[in-house]
Amino acid sequence: MTAAAEKTVDLVVAPGLVTEEGTTTIADVVVQKIAGLATREVAGVHALGGGAARAFGALRDRIPGASASAGQGVAVEVGEKQAAVDLEIVVEYGVPIADLSRQVRRSVIGAIERMTGLEVVEVNINVGDVYIPSADEEPTTSDRVR
Repeated sequence: MTAAAEKTVDLVVAPGLVTEEGTTTIADVVVQKIAGLATREVAGVHALGGGAARAFGALRDRIPGASASAGQGVAVEVGEKQAAVDLEIVVEYGVPIADLSRQVRRSVIGAIERMTGLEVVEVNINVGDVYIPSADEEPTTSDRVR
């Protein structure tokens, strides 16, 4: 393949990242955050991360001024033109997991490709738990104001 043909392939696969004027490099953490936020937007996803990551996140939430990690439960591999994503999620009870997985993949692939120009080659999803609301939890609405 000639150098001109290689440059054309780069521009088609990752438009705007490799140009005659220079190269744009996207850090793994950027793709990780995009994937995490896109996953959280899907109805039926209760949380991201395994048990230890969620426990650490709960502790972090109690610290004043600390913010939740958008990349918790997300691992990525980013190359020059492609990205691969691994997610660990907790689903809400009653949600069809196969349908949820398809929605999460669509959301993650769309967000990453739209924002970065990288081709997403795979999104692997590990469902680590099912969230079942308990009777001990406080209701989200207030009975005080009617």
